[in-house]
Amino acid sequence: MTTTYRQKLIINVIALVAVAGVFAILTPRFLTDVNLTNVLRNVAPVVIVGSAFTLLMVARGLDLSVGSVIALSGCIAALAAGIEGLPLPIAFLMGIAAGAVIGLINAVLTVPFGINAVIATLGTLYVARGTAQLLTGGVSVYGVGDDFDRLGNGSFLGIANPIWVMLIVVVVFMALERFTLLGRYAVATGSNPEAAFLSGVPGRRIQATLYVLTGAMAGLAGVLLASRLRSGQVNVGVGFEFDVIVATILGGTSLAGGEGTVSGMLIGALIVGILANGLNLIGVPAFWQTVAQGVVLVLAVGLDVALRARLKRRRRAAATGAGAQAAA
Repeated sequence: MTTTYRQKLIINVIALVAVAGVFAILTPRFLTDVNLTNVLRNVAPVVIVGSAFTLLMVARGLDLSVGSVIALSGCIAALAAGIEGLPLPIAFLMGIAAGAVIGLINAVLTVPFGINAVIATLGTLYVARGTAQLLTGGVSVYGVGDDFDRLGNGSFLGIANPIWVMLIVVVVFMALERFTLLGRYAVATGSNPEAAFLSGVPGRRIQATLYVLTGAMAGLAGVLLASRLRSGQVNVGVGFEFDVIVATILGGTSLAGGEGTVSGMLIGALIVGILANGLNLIGVPAFWQTVAQGVVLVLAVGLDVALRARLKRRRRAAATGAGAQAAA
């Protein structure tokens, strides 16, 4: 973890505490158990997808299709749940598998074919959304059975199931990030692809794996949202990819790749989630929340650029000083 990234994390933690403190003062409803549960439940899909998305961005990948994958996966799970005799877990797995398939398509388009990730995943964004509309006829899918909503609306030990799913996913991806070759190779690939290749790092395979994992996590988020809504909704997830991008970049993941952590993304998602929730509680119109999200994204990118520029100046000054001493 570089000094620049540590600085960003410290700033984000301070920002998280400050934002929460402001809303706690402005409205007594903010710190209630019900409201805090709602915050965590609402950010759960973003964190679930962002856990894989962070590692993908670290490895210099990008996936804009996650919002449409959420819609497709939720619709497929709902349609499968309506099939008589099909176990509900199988229906959920079919939704997750659909997301993994879209992730595999993204991997094939971007890695072996070399299509720009923005163009490739923008294409699959439309393909996934269109496929969901074709499968459902453009209408919501109901008739999913009585147990379909237990995953999204149920609880265990007094904690909502989406929060449990979010925590499990975060722990799994933090372990992948810190203790496996996948996480280490993702950083190596994103930091310097040429050097990583010469060192024997299978960067293309790492990127492909992360595209599939990102698709699968979008599928899981789609199943979770469909269960919460007790239906498959074609229009769910519109703009979701930008929520994930904001949380990931705000969490310190570099646009240039090679730097970022799941824990940082979690902090970023909580900042965005608390900001949206707090603005709702104090009665700020929804369109101003969109403006606030855009401002947060610009500030996060600006902070990244400023800290990197500062680091470059320090390195340049250190190199100049070392050269002057050597000349003397």
